[in-house]
Amino acid sequence: MISEKSVQEIIETAKVEDVIQDYVTLKRRGVNLLGLCPFHNEKTPSFTVSPAKNIYKCFGCGKGGNAVQFIMELENFTFPEALRHLAKKYGIEIEETQTSRESIEERKQLDSLYIITEYARDFYRDKLFNTDIGKSVGLSYFKERGFREETIKKFGLGYALKQKDALTLQAINDGYSIELLRKLGLTSRFDTDFFRDRVMFTIHNLTGKVIAFAGRTLSKEKKVPKYINSPETEIYIKNKVLYGAYFAKRAIRQEDECIIVEGYTDVISLHQAGIENVVASSGTSLTTGQIRLIKRYTPNIKIIYDGDPAGIKAALRGLDLVLEQDMNVKVVLLPEGEDPDSYLQHTGATDFKNYIKEKAQDFILFKADLLLEETKNDPVKKAALIKDIVASIAKIPDPLKRSIYTKECAYKFQVDENILVDETSKMIGAAIKKKRQKEQVNSPEAQKRLTEELLSLEPSPESGLGEIVQKQKNRSSSAIEYQERDIIRILISGGDKYFDADKGISVSAYILRNIEDVIDDFDNKDYEKIAKECRQRLLDKVPTNEQYFLNHADSKIQSIAVDLVHSPYEYSENWKAKWDIILTTQPDPEDNYMKDAIYAVNRFKLKKVIKMIEKNQKKIKDDPDNYMKYLKIDMKLKAIRKEIADKYGIVVLK
Repeated sequence: MISEKSVQEIIETAKVEDVIQDYVTLKRRGVNLLGLCPFHNEKTPSFTVSPAKNIYKCFGCGKGGNAVQFIMELENFTFPEALRHLAKKYGIEIEETQTSRESIEERKQLDSLYIITEYARDFYRDKLFNTDIGKSVGLSYFKERGFREETIKKFGLGYALKQKDALTLQAINDGYSIELLRKLGLTSRFDTDFFRDRVMFTIHNLTGKVIAFAGRTLSKEKKVPKYINSPETEIYIKNKVLYGAYFAKRAIRQEDECIIVEGYTDVISLHQAGIENVVASSGTSLTTGQIRLIKRYTPNIKIIYDGDPAGIKAALRGLDLVLEQDMNVKVVLLPEGEDPDSYLQHTGATDFKNYIKEKAQDFILFKADLLLEETKNDPVKKAALIKDIVASIAKIPDPLKRSIYTKECAYKFQVDENILVDETSKMIGAAIKKKRQKEQVNSPEAQKRLTEELLSLEPSPESGLGEIVQKQKNRSSSAIEYQERDIIRILISGGDKYFDADKGISVSAYILRNIEDVIDDFDNKDYEKIAKECRQRLLDKVPTNEQYFLNHADSKIQSIAVDLVHSPYEYSENWKAKWDIILTTQPDPEDNYMKDAIYAVNRFKLKKVIKMIEKNQKKIKDDPDNYMKYLKIDMKLKAIRKEIADKYGIVVLK
């Protein structure tokens, strides 16, 4: 088990913006950073990173936390795994304490899988460079492709011997488990090597760890599959991996574009030529997981195809998934008989870059032109083509983009634009209806997604969206819970600040002293738990600051803290920097804890008094024998209510 000292060192050292920028393109907005959320599909950035608070928060899906939570969510790591990942990133030596045998075994097994895949990579690389057959067959092949030795080593290329159990025997002799070799697909159930007599390509995850392999045969026999890949394992999920993504992610962010090719050698050739923002789908259609991986870094995709029309049409069918994720897709068609690797060798890097820049076409228009050639003025084929194109347009979430594509395609097909608009609306309506049946319509996330989709289809007041929005508003927290939330917000964000510096009274001391009589009467028990923890720490004279709650051991409290201290709004720096306007009568709003605390306490008290009045009035009706007693209590409570309300100019409606 990782010691508490090491946990705190990792949390304090890890800068949330550094960690997240390895996965998400962030842009500066005031004191914070903004980007597209990697946890849900969105077209308007709502993912905010606060370097000052060392946390992130998505105001779309609600996820938030520190660097550890981010790695846990994104990589599906456990807490210890995320800590180890960050410790490695920052060069922190982890101090261990005793832990359960089960957790030790679980961690050891996962670590062992990575250790064995790295061992296999080194084994294949050794056979490539240090055996006669490896050099004459494997190394010769890679050098014929124009790969330099440093490139071969960088991408972890290698060679699998023809011997049936070369890797398996060597690994067992070196003390590795046959069960784990089988689990990784390196050894078959017959205890023979899965990869034999093939050049080897190493597959990495986004953090650079070896997770799988692909082997290419150099045999001319048609019965032998050209490529074989590792099976899916605990560390390798095919539909979430793109070949070369680890080496390309920085360049993708810098270029704000991801180039997609088909083959492993295409990626390596382009990367070696200086075109580093390139990945491969490994011969399969793009999956939602792969598309979202790209979207972490850029919304722009450029797909390069060779000149095979049949292959292109098959590949285009899978691109509607890309449109659904609101990505901008361009297509480049290479000259017939060329693939990216061969064309690069013929033209050189500069001409290749110019070609893919000049020849890039919008996906929808490219698809329309390609299919239009096949109709040959056949009305039936043309109608089917139009439906096909409209189906693609209907996948686009952005209504403005849909409108532009509809206009362009109407002109291209020489049909009435209104017909395409109607067809598109029908398809979108049908898709929404189908989705509505599958989702739990009452869940907040489903309501939000559905509302956004309906708004893009029918923005008029008659659409019934007003009713949906109103229902969502009605689900908001009660007024009393809102005041409880405000009290907790101040305790977390400013509890350690001074309420009265001269008397040495902290904000938390002032608040807790004033709510002591109702601290057991919180409607929200999570807020009550936080208030009581603050009180106990105050009694124990232990400092309680914002970072304590942002890194709290209780994930629920930690999540509440992130929600409360991170706002989607910021004060404009221009008030001081540009206009030289500053507050002279009081501190800046974010530092005005005295005024904030007084106001919150009295609002909190007012809501509690109102609640007590309601309970007491029920007793007046239900217990006539004690009518006068409850009436006096009622008068006293109303006097307190009036005093608080008058002091702050609050109008009480009941």
